Order: sequence, then structure tokens, then C-alpha cells
Amino acid sequence: MLQNIGKLWKIEDLRKKIVYTFLMLALFCVVGQIYAPGIDVTAVQANKDFYGWGMLDMMTGGMTSQMTIMAMGISPYINASIIMQLLCIAIPFLERVQQEPDGREKITRWTRYMTVVLAAVQAIGLSTGMGFANGLWNQILVGVSMAGGSALAMWIGERITDKGIGNGISLLIFAGIAGNIFEGLVNAIGKLFSFQINGAWWLSLAQLALFLVAFLIIAVAVTFVDLGERRVPLQISKQVKGRRVYGGQNTHMTLKVVSVGVLPLIFASSFLSFPSIIANFLPSDNGFRLWCNEWLSQTHWFYIIISTLLIVLFTFFYSSISFDAKKQAQQLQEQGATIPGSRSKNIEAYLNRSVNRLNLFAALFLAVLNIVGSMLMAYANVGIQFAASSMLIAVSVSLETIRTIQGEMSIRGIDTSKDNGFM
Repeated sequence: MLQNIGKLWKIEDLRKKIVYTFLMLALFCVVGQIYAPGIDVTAVQANKDFYGWGMLDMMTGGMTSQMTIMAMGISPYINASIIMQLLCIAIPFLERVQQEPDGREKITRWTRYMTVVLAAVQAIGLSTGMGFANGLWNQILVGVSMAGGSALAMWIGERITDKGIGNGISLLIFAGIAGNIFEGLVNAIGKLFSFQINGAWWLSLAQLALFLVAFLIIAVAVTFVDLGERRVPLQISKQVKGRRVYGGQNTHMTLKVVSVGVLPLIFASSFLSFPSIIANFLPSDNGFRLWCNEWLSQTHWFYIIISTLLIVLFTFFYSSISFDAKKQAQQLQEQGATIPGSRSKNIEAYLNRSVNRLNLFAALFLAVLNIVGSMLMAYANVGIQFAASSMLIAVSVSLETIRTIQGEMSIRGIDTSKDNGFM
């Protein structure tokens, strides 16, 4: 690994890409330490130990709980992208626009506009509901500044994708998760020393040990599942074209075990947080707001059950729009490929059955991750938001970045096989 890192660093264009990536991530982190104008810093500091920020705070590395300019992070962009994908399926006009030569560019531009609007609404609702922005002028300042922060985060992610290494949006989320986990470990160790003075050090030590054990188990499980794949055997029949014979070989088609990634988790969390955002605009004694604060808490049994059902639903739904079994079956038939034991229309049924089984496992796996994160927060007093699902994101982004680096090195003639691999 060290030898390949040295080889990687000696390649000038790769070295520039890596340095550029780190500089852009550093810019994201530095700007994320600036409080948004209009925010009551005293009120924010008084709520620094509040662990109800959820997925948003996890993805920003604690910037949401600090109410900085980057408090909304890249989350509005992800939500806007998902919403636009769904609208392109549901609305025929958007579907036609998407199929135009410049349709993808138009959809991307509309997604950016939606990102700014979602960021502003979410920022105003969150800051007002928590009592961090008092007065109309301060609320406007918070909405504009945090919407600008999300736009800047979106721009940084796109710049990293174009000129850096890996997917920029994913790396921004990874940076937030890594910072969040590191801060959680530091706080846990700090509690250990403070409790030692009071004679109750064993309690903090048990919590720290529980977190480390859960961290290792989740890391291994997530890595194992993320690398898992279902190989569908294929047999390509021989085809004679002129004097040459093509095909006549056995191969396979790869289906990832968790093909939807962490999107169902993010989508379920965003869907359940929407009522709370609306409730934040209502008076503190409003019945709907009180109901949201109690029943939509991340550690409440109602929230856990509904989020689990939504994760299962979104897993199957997102897989249905990202994998077309009928189209895949047609392509296989055009290539003269068959699945042993399945021919003609049975190929489509075989693929549908395989994908549904994988989706069922993926949905249950993501639901368990969600429940484990909630249990750690509720009963183990672990102050690291969504520890389980954050591990899934971190591992997925790490593996994706490593594969990107390996691809860059392979293009330049550097061997990255398992015997002499990068990792």
C-alpha cells in the first residue's frame, strides 16, 4: 500500500487532483465554522448538547447544531435531486425535457434552483423553531446566508468531481461524517476523564467501550455487505458472422446486494423531518408542534416504526426506477445471452425475482442500521448521530474513492491488482 501511495504521489496530474480535492474540502470545513448572520450565538451554545438534529447534523459534521453558514450542507441538493428524479417519472413534461439533447442540463439547472429554495425554507424553519433567530429580519438573514452556504457546498462538490478525485458530493458527506465521529470520540474520552474525578468513571468507560465495539461490528458488517454482489450466470451462444465465430462463452452479470446505497435512509429521514420543519413556524404551544416534538423524535417507537416502513418502501421504489429488468432482458437476448434454465420471457422473470430478493435483504439491512443508530442514542447515550447509517455512507464513499484512484492508476499503466493493489 505504501509503495503504491508513493507511485501515486509521483504522478503530477494525480498529485494535483489530490491536492485540489483536499483544498476544496478544507474550504468547506473553514467556511463551516462561521456563524450565520442573524443567529443568536448564546442560544446556540446553550443547546450544544442537544442530540436531536438527526441525519442533517451527521452529514454536515456538526455544522447544523452550530448554526453556521454551512448548516444545511449538501442535504438540500440531495433532496432536490431525488425530488426531480421522481417528478421526471410522474410528470410527462419533465420526462420529455429529460430526453431532449440539452435536457439533462436543464434538469440540473432546475435542481440547483430547487436546492436554494429548500435550503432557505429549511434554514428559516429550523432556526426559528429552535429559537435561534428572533425577528423577521434575522430570519431572512439566516435563510439567505444558509441558502448561499448550500449553494457554495454544491459548487465545491461539483468542482471536486470535475477537477479532483472521486465524487465531490459524496466526499463532502464523508468529511462531515468523519468529523462527527471524531468529535464524538473526543467528547466520550472527555467524559471519561471528567467522571473519573467524580468517581463514576466506569459509566463513561462502559459507554465508550460499547460505542467502540458497535463501531467495529458495524464497520465490518457494512464493508462485507457493501462489497457483496449477486452474480447471475450467463451463457452467450455462438454467432457466425462471415468467417468469424463470436460468443460461445460463459460469463456473468453482477447485481449489487445494496444497489440503492443509503438513499432510502436519507429519503426516509427527510420525509419525516418535513412535518417538524412546518411545525417550527407555529407557536411553541401549538398542538401539532407538540405532537411532532414528541412522536417524531428519533428515539420514539413511532418514529422508528414509520421510518422502517419508509425505508423498505423507498428501497423497492428507488430500485424499480434505477433497474429495468425488461430492458436488461432484451439486451441479453440481442447479445445472444441466456441464463441457464431461463429462456425468452423467463429471463425477465428471473431478473425480477433476483432483484426483489436483493431489495428485501437491502431494505431489512438498512432498517436494522436505522434501528441500531436510534437504540445507541436512546439507551446507550451515544452522542453520535445515526452512527450505523453514517458508517454505511463512510464505507461506501471510501470504497468508491479507492476504486476511482485505482482506475486512474490503471489508466497510467500502474498495476493495482490484489497482489500489488492500492489497498
